[in-house]
Amino acid sequence: MVTGTDTVWDVAAEVTDPEMPMLTLADLGVLRGAETRDDGTVVVTITPTYSGCPALDEMRSDLRHRLQDAGHARVEVRTSFSPPWTTDFISDAGRRKLAEAGIAPPAHVGPRATGPVPLTLDPPERVVACPQCGSPETEVVSRFGPTACTALRRCRACAEPFEHVKEI
Repeated sequence: MVTGTDTVWDVAAEVTDPEMPMLTLADLGVLRGAETRDDGTVVVTITPTYSGCPALDEMRSDLRHRLQDAGHARVEVRTSFSPPWTTDFISDAGRRKLAEAGIAPPAHVGPRATGPVPLTLDPPERVVACPQCGSPETEVVSRFGPTACTALRRCRACAEPFEHVKEI
């Protein structure tokens, strides 16, 4: 049940990402809004990491169940694609949690130009430090990891494989 100090945001912010459970939806920057309407309906807005995100239905379901368990009978989960999600939305705490879980967090991308996004087939080359030993001597094993948002890398120094969240 929701206490006087819990807000709808607080409850929704604790829901974890189905693909990277070390992160909450708030850590990931997917949770965009949470409010209660005058009629008591809770409205939560999320922005998926990309339009074809396979975890979107699970996120909606987890949010709905968590809020209903907290005492909110009517819950509406909305999806917004504007502004589009970017890895810059991942919080500092989320980046720290990724590294602690052995996943290299993405670099900050910064502001982007508006308009069409150019398609390049080659990944941008950049140094990705090993989350295990910190060495910058890492290499791409596969541009695609267990989720569409990650790539597989290997450290040349300690030989440990790891995931890297790709910059979007």
